[in-house]
Amino acid sequence: MKPLSLLLLAVLVLTSPAAGQIPGDLRSNLGAGTAPAGTEVGLALLDLANGDSLWGNAGWRVHAASTMKVPVLIELAQRVDAGRYGWDWPVLVQNSFRSIVDGSTYRLNPADDSDTTLYALEGQRLPARELARLMITWSSNLATNLLVAQLGAPAIQATARGLSADSIVVLRGVEDQKAYDRGLNNTTTARDLAVLLAAIAQGRAASDSSTTIMLDILSHQQFRDGIPAGVPPGTQVASKTGNLTGINHDAAVIFPPGRPPYVLVILTRGFPSQAAAEAYMADVSRTVWAGLVGAP
Repeated sequence: MKPLSLLLLAVLVLTSPAAGQIPGDLRSNLGAGTAPAGTEVGLALLDLANGDSLWGNAGWRVHAASTMKVPVLIELAQRVDAGRYGWDWPVLVQNSFRSIVDGSTYRLNPADDSDTTLYALEGQRLPARELARLMITWSSNLATNLLVAQLGAPAIQATARGLSADSIVVLRGVEDQKAYDRGLNNTTTARDLAVLLAAIAQGRAASDSSTTIMLDILSHQQFRDGIPAGVPPGTQVASKTGNLTGINHDAAVIFPPGRPPYVLVILTRGFPSQAAAEAYMADVSRTVWAGLVGAP
């Protein structure tokens, strides 16, 4: 393990123009963190108690991996609120999708999916809410593509940008190999994901009822070795991970007892393993908790 590069050290202490409330020692501690040489990290911290922020390379654009499922969830919620969809509307489970490159069909491989239960239900209909739950909590690729097919990638991107995630790119569902080979990928920045999660947490992304549903789903996330591992056990964390070869992300709203929540997003590329990236994210999360909340 070596100290962060000078570039990353510099960007981790960039702050918003507003008067800062994030403690100076927290900024220093983040800047003094360690990571393997050759890695890239983007970090965004939003304290919803006072609106203060800390941006660390937060404009760095990277493959979104499964974090793109957050704007899918928001678009679904907004469709429900507009009366153009329903949480309980049945969706046909089918494993056939069209590439955005040429319209050819492709199927998802259960072996490449973190959830395989949905494949056994092909030909049946499930409520949209259940697909949303599988998409977030187990990061189901099949559930994601079914919802993207219903909602449309252009609408998902437009809704996210309307919430000030103004550079996020949502082109397609997942596992479109022809699109991937041509570099047609969903991308994000730490800032994009942070403003989306803040909008959910503050009730600006959807109605009160849909906000409750989204936070409940996000809070039942099953992959908790990154940001959630850095906060005291039992703390509510509403989060979404994203992992591809060499890419590991986590984006979360943390709800400490007795204070408003805060948003922490950590995007990484180039760690030697997923476990190493998660250990790094947990360490950063622990540092943020100590700086904003105090010793566990």
